[in-house]
Amino acid sequence: MEISKKYQPGDIESKWYATWLEARVFRSTPDHRPAYTITMPPPNVTGILHMGHVLNNTIQDVLIRRKRMLGFNACWVPGTDHASIATEAKVVKMLADQGIKKHDLSRDEFLSHAFAWKDKYGGIILEQLRKLGASCDWDRTSFTMDEDYSDSVLDVFCELHERGLIYRGIRMVNWDPQAQTAVSDEEVIHKETKGHLYHIKYQIADAPDTYLTVATTRPETLLGDAAVAVHPEDTRYQAFIGKKIFIPLINREVPIIADDYLDMAFGTGCLKVTPAHDINDYEIGLRHNLEVIDIFNNDGTISPIGKRYVGMDRFAVRKQIVKDLDEAGLLVKIEDHTHAVGFSERTDVPIEPKLSMQWFLRMEELSKPALEAVVSGEVKLYPPKFENTYRHWMENVRDWCLSRQLWWGHRIPAWYLKGSNKYVVARTLEEALDKAREMTGRMDMVADELEQDPDVLDTWASSWLWPISVFKGLTEPDNEDIKYYYPTNDLVTAPEILFFWVARMIIAGYEFLDKKPFSNVYLTGIVRDDKRRKMSKSLGNSPDPLDLIAQYGADGVRVGMLLSSPAGNDLLYKESLIEQGRNYANKVWNAFRLVSGWEPGDQPISTSEGLAIDWMENRLNQVTLEIEDHFEKFRISDALMSVYKLTWDDFCSWMLEMVKPAQGGAVSNEAYLKIVSIFERILQLNHPFMPFITEEVWQGLAKRGQREFMTLSQLSAPGTVNEAVLENTQLIQDAIASVRAWRSEKGVSMKEPIALFLKTDNPEVFSRYAEMMGRFLNLESMDFTEAQPEGSASIRVGIHEIYIPQPDVDLEGEKIKIQEEITYLEGFLDSVVKKLSNERFVSKAPADVVALEQKKQADAESKLAMLRENLERIGV
Repeated sequence: MEISKKYQPGDIESKWYATWLEARVFRSTPDHRPAYTITMPPPNVTGILHMGHVLNNTIQDVLIRRKRMLGFNACWVPGTDHASIATEAKVVKMLADQGIKKHDLSRDEFLSHAFAWKDKYGGIILEQLRKLGASCDWDRTSFTMDEDYSDSVLDVFCELHERGLIYRGIRMVNWDPQAQTAVSDEEVIHKETKGHLYHIKYQIADAPDTYLTVATTRPETLLGDAAVAVHPEDTRYQAFIGKKIFIPLINREVPIIADDYLDMAFGTGCLKVTPAHDINDYEIGLRHNLEVIDIFNNDGTISPIGKRYVGMDRFAVRKQIVKDLDEAGLLVKIEDHTHAVGFSERTDVPIEPKLSMQWFLRMEELSKPALEAVVSGEVKLYPPKFENTYRHWMENVRDWCLSRQLWWGHRIPAWYLKGSNKYVVARTLEEALDKAREMTGRMDMVADELEQDPDVLDTWASSWLWPISVFKGLTEPDNEDIKYYYPTNDLVTAPEILFFWVARMIIAGYEFLDKKPFSNVYLTGIVRDDKRRKMSKSLGNSPDPLDLIAQYGADGVRVGMLLSSPAGNDLLYKESLIEQGRNYANKVWNAFRLVSGWEPGDQPISTSEGLAIDWMENRLNQVTLEIEDHFEKFRISDALMSVYKLTWDDFCSWMLEMVKPAQGGAVSNEAYLKIVSIFERILQLNHPFMPFITEEVWQGLAKRGQREFMTLSQLSAPGTVNEAVLENTQLIQDAIASVRAWRSEKGVSMKEPIALFLKTDNPEVFSRYAEMMGRFLNLESMDFTEAQPEGSASIRVGIHEIYIPQPDVDLEGEKIKIQEEITYLEGFLDSVVKKLSNERFVSKAPADVVALEQKKQADAESKLAMLRENLERIGV
């Protein structure tokens, strides 16, 4: 096999992904093995790959590939969400570009355009995820508006309505004027916004020269004022309570009321009350039976009810009304004012509080099992810090506004009797007609007398069924898939949808299947730039992941994203991390080229080879156990760092150098086979993180069978760890590194042989590793001594001394270095002794922590004794 000098990821990644797909190695069907299941958080059908997707899906792929290699029947279900608001906005824009307005079309005509758009552009992100190496079972790809999935959504709506949990009513909702739909509280992003506080004069009705000054951030809403409120204990205004007051510009007479909601210290202490356009004002209006005057059209323009500025946008009205108030002498002053303004998460326009007839789901009772599941640990959140956030949300849950004023989505299965507010809820028109006949007693009623609710369900009202409905758990309750794969195991998602989606899936799991939907929730951080800004297209601070993959390879991108991505903490993206990932792949490739170029010989295994292999096998077992612990605790980045150091430092930088034959020489056949076996185990540990290069190297190291893929290979169980072997080898490595550092510092070439003298209480270890040390250090001799030879340099390695004869020794320099070391160690020893003298520390600290401090003390005392002896020897 000819191995290219440089690793070229592009062709290799395309080759292996196509091969895996053709062999269907990611396909999962129920069998005798334990199942391990992940359901992908379905990206919007409108979505394209961004850095957050790269992070999230890389973590999922790492988990699924590792479990597959541990013998589990691993099933990763991909799919997309229909994303009502986002998709409808895309389709409306597409039609507008063609000169077509949405409302010039019938609903069916619009939906035909929407489905055509979805068929052409939807799901692009799933194709892009293949470039990343996502090992999904693509045969199971789901879409939240698939027929079976839609059936389960409608069934759930009907069931919950039948049980009285879904109801219809007029409530104050968050209205998105751009999308022209209600959005939930969780879909409102509150941003600190610089605005103004406008002080406006309101004239008392029976006193033409008397005014109350009202401070407001939204002067345009005065067109809908129903009262002016003051605090009942505010002495400034008690004489006015019960009087009438005129609204500026429109001169409508409204009452002055007293309500203890008022903050006397804010503004002027007078509040304009607009029940239709503020949730707090709405509550005041209910208490005082005030008129509700909705002045806005659905698009945020002024309706005829406002009397003035009809048809103008709300923000244009704000500018105009301030001008008109000023000209009328009613504007007292304008102050700068920063306050929190709610913005629609989907369209990023300011939300307009609006009274609207909507469908709601009662959440209080439904939420209790889901709260208990996390509190009890039946469902675990990683990192656990999010448990408090979850608990707060669930203990203060509000009824869920289910309806959206859109056409794209699951249409609400409610039919109204034309000309009345009476309705029936049913899955189909035929069922609705039967119910309507029963309700009215009119057996001759026909379908044309019914009209379906025009609204669709909130997108989350379908995706909360995701882990259930991708396995048809509601439409075919006892099918093999739902029995085998549910509950799923791990969910990887973003903290910002912990309530939107995660909590609601947990609610649905207990409500409809009486089981949790998953056991663990791994919450990733947000990918940010070096200025800590969230990466986004609008800011222009996010690279295109496909460009990064083309430049650095998918393995490089995956490793780079995970190198600094602990659960729940934000990732500060730097392209240098991706370069580091690519360099790591190159390191593995160069190791492959090196090992593949060796010619095994018939000679017996050498001492150096045997020691190197023994050490590496023990180190491999140690790191394998370490990695297992990291994965159990969802420390994915730590697991990667462990295998990274094992591969780069231990295997490539040390072991391969320990066993590399001299030029023209050969490695023993016995050693070669063991080296290849170790290399294969290391590739297996790397495979979940960097699947492409590991598959290529795995296939190149040995002849494999037709379905003998690395991704299907079984991870080797870790053996026992001989700590003595690891400690002894570490000592030798430290000695080699110290002498090499001395060579570099003194400018002594590696071509120049040197002699070593060692003062040690463990000469047998150094003797055993003498051949290896000679290989690394170009030694002409190595002997043991009780005293430092005159004119030699001294190097300390732990409690051991290494002396190197040299012709010109700077005794004064040596004295200074030794004295500096003594000063440092004395300070260090003093701090350790103080800690061990603290009875509280010794009694409360774990035994292994105390033992470690005692070892530090003993080591420091031993080193100090040796340093003082050396200082005395050279004449101080």
